[in-house]
Amino acid sequence: MMVDREEGTVGGEGSERAVDLDAGLSEVRARIDAARVAAGRSDAVTLVVVTKTFPASDVDILAELGVSDVGENRDQEAGAKRAVCSSAAARLTWHMIGQVQRKKAGSVARWADVVESVDRSELAVALGRSAAAADRSLDVYIQVNLDPDPRPGRGGVTPDGVPALADEIGRQDALVLRGLMGVAPYPGDPVAAFARLQELSGRLRGSWPAADRISAGMSGDLEQAIAHGATQVRVGGAVLGARAMVQ
Repeated sequence: MMVDREEGTVGGEGSERAVDLDAGLSEVRARIDAARVAAGRSDAVTLVVVTKTFPASDVDILAELGVSDVGENRDQEAGAKRAVCSSAAARLTWHMIGQVQRKKAGSVARWADVVESVDRSELAVALGRSAAAADRSLDVYIQVNLDPDPRPGRGGVTPDGVPALADEIGRQDALVLRGLMGVAPYPGDPVAAFARLQELSGRLRGSWPAADRISAGMSGDLEQAIAHGATQVRVGGAVLGARAMVQ
């Protein structure tokens, strides 16, 4: 689909917002391509556009602009948003990237296609049961805490806990383990964090060969993540601009 930057139109309808989103997407995609080339990679890197706090109308535009994946971090907001999106936007792959309370597993399993923040066995069990009850299959990532000094309240399993959590996910018929997810500590060294995540991914693939994806990198550090094997990056502000309240 083409966007007329001078007229600000998408699909024949006036939309300055569409022009802005198209420009943001172009810049981020160029950064991803440049980072892949710099890393000597020829494989694709998926862009997950983080649409939390942005309205469903933005997701509709993103779908028209060729985005395939969007990310949300609040269950209630995301479920309601997907329900009112256009049919094209509703068919995108929707990622839950925020922390999930066990009591919310049933709700998340109804709207999410991917849950990237699985960090404990009880959550894996709850998601597995909920997805099975909804007759759905969920792709999941193990979120790893990459802080050198893990702090209470931060999401993510410790690196030593990855193997046991992977085994628990493997016991859930309705869950498919896709790989690892991590967030670089702030303040901290993203290069060291992503190198650690890449190392853990290699170990995980020794037992779970199909779990070969790495979700890492955001607006400020996607280049470092791609240099260390990220197969998808999660970017919000660089595409959508300043956060807006959902309308």
